Amino acid sequence: MLNQGILLQSMPKAHVIGLGKSGVAAARLLRRDGWEVVLSDRNTSSNLRTQQQELLAEQITVELGYSLDLTQPDLPQLIVVSPGVPWDIPVLVQARDLGIETVGEMELAWRYLTSVPWVAITGTNGKTTTTSLIASIFQTAGLNAPACGNIGYAACEVALSQAGEEEQTPIQNPKSKIQNHLDWVIAEISSYQIESSSTLKPRIGIWTTFTPDHLSRHKTLDNYYNIKASLLRQSELQIFNGDDAYLRKVGLSDWPDAYWTSVQGKDFLIGEKGFYIQDGWVFQTHHDGSGEDAAIVEVSALRMVGEHNQQNLLMAVAAARLAGIDQDAISRAISEFPGVPHRLEYICTWEGIDFINDSKATNYDAAEVGLASVSSSVILIAGGEAKAGDDTAWIAKIKTKAAVVLLIGDAANTFAQRLQEVGYTSYEIVETMDKAVSRSAELAKQHQASVVLLSPACASFDQYPNFEVRGEHFRQLCLEWVANN
Repeated sequence: MLNQGILLQSMPKAHVIGLGKSGVAAARLLRRDGWEVVLSDRNTSSNLRTQQQELLAEQITVELGYSLDLTQPDLPQLIVVSPGVPWDIPVLVQARDLGIETVGEMELAWRYLTSVPWVAITGTNGKTTTTSLIASIFQTAGLNAPACGNIGYAACEVALSQAGEEEQTPIQNPKSKIQNHLDWVIAEISSYQIESSSTLKPRIGIWTTFTPDHLSRHKTLDNYYNIKASLLRQSELQIFNGDDAYLRKVGLSDWPDAYWTSVQGKDFLIGEKGFYIQDGWVFQTHHDGSGEDAAIVEVSALRMVGEHNQQNLLMAVAAARLAGIDQDAISRAISEFPGVPHRLEYICTWEGIDFINDSKATNYDAAEVGLASVSSSVILIAGGEAKAGDDTAWIAKIKTKAAVVLLIGDAANTFAQRLQEVGYTSYEIVETMDKAVSRSAELAKQHQASVVLLSPACASFDQYPNFEVRGEHFRQLCLEWVANN
């Protein structure tokens, strides 16, 4: 017993905040590397207590219903923050003031995976589709390149796999399991994760879109921009969406060496190097005068609807070409790509009406894209936990595309008032998803609408743990409706 006590005293101490997938993976990674680890979560539930017992067997202490207190003796040398934990909460500010190293889970994973090239994808919208498509292309080319971060694995699960840990977590495109040898890491990275990842240096950085989002956390648009920009500045190669109004405005002045993309043809490209769509093909420029621009893949190979998905295609092809992947693998992967769950995902058809799940549209810009991507007329289901942002373009799209809007969740009354203000009165407050689905089917028949679209323009936290659970509930209700009718 004495020897064990001496051993514990000599072990460095780490505190991991957040008992989600990322926090658990970070705790396991540190424990494997010889750290004494405490994992804490403010919440408590039977599920969390079960996890607590499982982790105790791995010599990881779990404190439930607990927030880190730095007034106690025996402070940790390292604090690791899960992605959903705000970077500026008082205890983390205090930790940094005390000189305690504080990092995010993504940063921790990077420190174990610096020898592997990363593709890092950030942006307000389009991240998940672009990340999934890139991972699919790399994996089709025979590379071991798991998707991680906001989708697929937690980044620290990928780091754990490097030591031969057997991972059971499914990833969205499991053409390759995580193995000991990684060729690439394909990481979707939110602004929250960038804030807490100071040394992350991707081989390829991609910025999909930039519009106001998460301003309740980041306060100003400039601050939000600078957080995103810090990841791209650390990237060896940079790819930008040249059709995004804000990114196009900062353009060459901020990013003179970047590769730019445009769905509007070569004449719309910023600078001399990039990827564009013309005559139904994706082209890569040959800006050094060495030959004609190269046609890479036909746009029609991608089965996903919407111009925004053509932009996602461009950025994915750009990443693949910059990584040296051949044309055949790119074409094959794109033609086989099924799309992303909860992003304009087709669920079923009932009496000529398509039910589409766009639960991942958690802000106004994403929801506007969702409406623009489907045919008129639409029965729209919207609402949830409202976010700050400019709803003008979304409201305008509702007026042109939606026969009726069904409003759910906390934002229902606010949205109703907003629609009333602009003279749109074809809405109903139905409060719950159950009521929305059955009512949407009735209204679609009544108005001869071709689509029922769940595209909430809101976070889900008022009624659901996350947008995935919201989307799954919508799917389940739609399939039940069709089976019963």
